[in-house]
Amino acid sequence: MPKNLDSQKGVTSIGYTLIAVLSNLISVKSQKGVTMIEYALIASLVAIAVIATLLALGTQLNVIFQAVVDALTPAG
Repeated sequence: MPKNLDSQKGVTSIGYTLIAVLSNLISVKSQKGVTMIEYALIASLVAIAVIATLLALGTQLNVIFQAVVDALTPAG
């Protein structure tokens, strides 16, 4: 092969390699973004569950804590 064609193939090969590397980097970044979104969704679901539980048990917890306070407070 003529030298000119070899150098063009080298440039083309480097170009394809560069495109493949950049494509992989973009893929990794998009996967990290998806993972971050998944973690945010999980955290929000946990927060909603905690709030719902506290609202459902709020009165009962207040009664229990008040009983503890009354037991620890000296009669006087």
